[in-house]
Amino acid sequence: MLFLQRVLPIPLLALLAAASIPENYTCPHHLYNIQVFSQDPLIIYIPSFITETEAQHLQEISLGKFQSSQIADRSGKEQKAFTRTSRSTSLATDSVIRCIEERALAFQGYETQREQLEPLQIVEYEMGQNYRPHTDWFTSPSQTTAEFGGNRISSFFVYVGTSESIIGGGTQFPFLDAPKDERWCGVVNCDAPWEEGVTFRPIARNAVFWRNMKAGTDSKLEGDRRTLHAGLPVQRGWKLGMNVWTREGELNAKYRSDNIE
Repeated sequence: MLFLQRVLPIPLLALLAAASIPENYTCPHHLYNIQVFSQDPLIIYIPSFITETEAQHLQEISLGKFQSSQIADRSGKEQKAFTRTSRSTSLATDSVIRCIEERALAFQGYETQREQLEPLQIVEYEMGQNYRPHTDWFTSPSQTTAEFGGNRISSFFVYVGTSESIIGGGTQFPFLDAPKDERWCGVVNCDAPWEEGVTFRPIARNAVFWRNMKAGTDSKLEGDRRTLHAGLPVQRGWKLGMNVWTREGELNAKYRSDNIE
């Protein structure tokens, strides 16, 4: 019960409502109120990317499914590493997940197809847990084959929920320039030194979107090292996040969310 109270700070009735969302759940109309933080690399801040109902549902269906987060080594093999100490789980498609997927696709334009999406990944960070600087795009050719749809062309990181008392747990981009307009200070830690880059605050239901790839030699896409980022340690409280990753092309059907049991 203590675990439930920590991960799901919502009334029991709301939990039951989230658990009983029907399969014919209708996607809510979404009017984006976005702010372009950087044009090169493209980084966009999205307030209220998911609804309260969707956030509650994500918390409920991921409960009890978390395992130690893994990373891919140079050979492409997934393994645990000291650089990533969170816990995570991938989600199978249901009516709510499908709405979030469609919203992420629509945000990226009509040319982006659902077959390019990896299963949504929920990530839990408790006190002291973090993900050291990394890129979402892969350097290992074994992780970017046609079967996997090539490399990760874009990312959303969604702050599904946080404790009210959270300290730390921001998403840091060390190669970005700090903003000049102080209005960003509501969502960016403006107290951090300039040399530390930019850290987005963990604000529930908001999201950060960025493009992982840029045009390289012969107009081929290559990973953009400026998208290096880190999940900073949670110093107090907890954070629940969600990764939404889009590949360059279609993933083999066996790797999509429809096939998660």
